[in-house]
Amino acid sequence: MKLTDGNDSFYALENTQKLPDSILSGKTFYFLGSSVTYGAGAMAEGMGDFIAKRNGCVCIKEAVSSTTLANISENSYVARLERYVNSKDRVEHLDAFICQLSTNDRSRKDSFGVITADEVKNLTELDNTTTFGAIEYIIALCKKTWNCPIVFYTGTYFESDTYEIMISALKQIAKKWNVEVLDLFYDKAFNAISKEMYDLYMLDPVHPKRAGYRDWWVPAFEDCLKDLLSE
Repeated sequence: MKLTDGNDSFYALENTQKLPDSILSGKTFYFLGSSVTYGAGAMAEGMGDFIAKRNGCVCIKEAVSSTTLANISENSYVARLERYVNSKDRVEHLDAFICQLSTNDRSRKDSFGVITADEVKNLTELDNTTTFGAIEYIIALCKKTWNCPIVFYTGTYFESDTYEIMISALKQIAKKWNVEVLDLFYDKAFNAISKEMYDLYMLDPVHPKRAGYRDWWVPAFEDCLKDLLSE
């Protein structure tokens, strides 16, 4: 059977099989993001949902579509993370924190802000109303709260000069704070798929379908998390 609809029930979370003997089993991961983390193009089934099902782990999904890293609304990445950190539901241990480099911030180039000097690490010194300041603030807050491995991830390749600026800044910030970047955008081998497969996997240049998460993105996330846990 040739499936041309990447959101067919064949690819659904409920029909996804558990991997045997996964080293991610029993671990707890936190996913912070917007529509891509949520699974807006995949019937609300995002990568965290598939990772949890495939590996027998817990994936906390804090995702709201159309939100920004920059703390400019009550549903920004920063605002939602702060609410969770200060809530009674907060877990005391995370095996890794995974954050989406939001494509929604790319329309706010004038508010990208600056990358602070290497010695600037205090939360109060970081301007979380800017995109780059929010990235640093999220890292600092996670280190203070959980002191766990941190991964920021990009989307797969699509044409956007401003998103490329964001990725470049993210990599500088990651080096400063010693955190990981799962760069799907510039991974030429990862993006080297046929048009037929791309159409199966992606709803549009930004949002994967169920098949795109399950069979394309999720294995890359699993490899990244396995490498983190083996360090």
